[in-house]
Amino acid sequence: MGFIKNIFALIGLVALIAIAGFYFKFNQSLNGFDPGAGPVFKEFAQSLVETKSAAEASIWKVQVAEDLSPEEVEETMKFVANEHNMSNVGELPLYKDIEAKSGESYRFVKIYLFCNSLIAARMLDYSDAYSAYLPCRITLLEDEEGKLWLITLNMDMMIYGGEPLPPELKEEAIQVKEYILDIMNRGATGEF
Repeated sequence: MGFIKNIFALIGLVALIAIAGFYFKFNQSLNGFDPGAGPVFKEFAQSLVETKSAAEASIWKVQVAEDLSPEEVEETMKFVANEHNMSNVGELPLYKDIEAKSGESYRFVKIYLFCNSLIAARMLDYSDAYSAYLPCRITLLEDEEGKLWLITLNMDMMIYGGEPLPPELKEEAIQVKEYILDIMNRGATGEF
């Protein structure tokens, strides 16, 4: 019996050493990254394992209050965006295009494009890769059960997921993130 106990103890010790080694190597790999990168990657990985979808793991999603119509949500979002000096630079009523091409009705799906073009220009001056995140998109969609949701990309990977942004640019990126979340959260409740 003592022999089996010693084997299990040895296996446990080896597992602990492996975990410690992985943790050390992971932290070493994050050298040069923004200090917030570790938690962002951890959150993404946890969501990926939970949902089994990279798309699902890389978004923020807020359910809209059941008593609100798409028009009320849209009106609130536009009001809040204006309050934060975020221009409404475009809208894509995707459901209408689907209906026109398929000849059948489709659930509500509309994409709103918001942007502070001066901050966008600074992001582009830093890296053209940020153009993929521009403008900030919020999708208002009706799910298969008829519930409305607001969805946008999780901007934390853009802000914290690489080498640190220059301090002023990082501050502006965080501000845009907060504005987009405010637009979504207030849109979901109809709060002007």
